[in-house]
Amino acid sequence: MYQGTNSLTFLSPLTAAYWKSAVGELKKVRMLVLAAFFVALNIVVSGLYLQVGENLRVLFSFFFAALGGAIYGPVLALIGGFCSDILGYMLHPSGPFFLGYTLSTMLGALVYALLLYRARISGLRLFLSKLIVNTGVNIALGSLWSAMLYGKGYYYYLAKSVVKNLLLLPVETVLLFAFFAALLPVTCRMGLTPQQQGVKLW
Repeated sequence: MYQGTNSLTFLSPLTAAYWKSAVGELKKVRMLVLAAFFVALNIVVSGLYLQVGENLRVLFSFFFAALGGAIYGPVLALIGGFCSDILGYMLHPSGPFFLGYTLSTMLGALVYALLLYRARISGLRLFLSKLIVNTGVNIALGSLWSAMLYGKGYYYYLAKSVVKNLLLLPVETVLLFAFFAALLPVTCRMGLTPQQQGVKLW
């Protein structure tokens, strides 16, 4: 654990201190307001996407899910993910409502938070977070939800999802790196993330 200028950083989320800090964010009005702001941003952006196939879309909300997770941690990220999906569907309904997609949104937000909250942000961490979300959440779970809803079989949707998510992975990682490189100096100055010298590659 390192005492930074603004706040603590942790090498791993597998410590009691990490989770004490994450739960503590629930008591801070500033963090609650920021979480609500990121939920609103996610809802707005969720209505913007590129359709690349049946039930396959390129979304842009991962930028705010990642940044929000880095700022207020996994507990608020889970709550924000739930609210974003429910409210987003109410405002931009598309297809049948399914709780599996709500779970996926929450898990994606959780992954970003676990890797980025109170951490030294690096290209490696950003890549690992996007890799886990794309493979574990989008491919594995997303294909399962599609099979349950549309009935063409798990492997049918898996094949399509693998192609889309793996092709997008390097592009999304580069965009996420650029996004954090631009905004991290601002969040550090505001005391929202630990002080660090930009986004390192590893």
